[in-house]
Amino acid sequence: MKKHHAQKLVILSIIILLLFNIPFVLIFNIDGNVLGFPTLYFSIFSIWLVSIIVSYIVLNRYYE
Repeated sequence: MKKHHAQKLVILSIIILLLFNIPFVLIFNIDGNVLGFPTLYFSIFSIWLVSIIVSYIVLNRYYE
């Protein structure tokens, strides 16, 4: 893997760290449901799923 693509994964992990920070997570701590799940759980697992998909795309496309 080239250094440039490794930097993309580092940037992705920093973004994930910021998104899982307490002030941002507490934005979604409201009463209500999304598809039958509490909003907080839905937002956490959605961010997690998107981060897995993005890292898979980066690794799959640029793996050498």
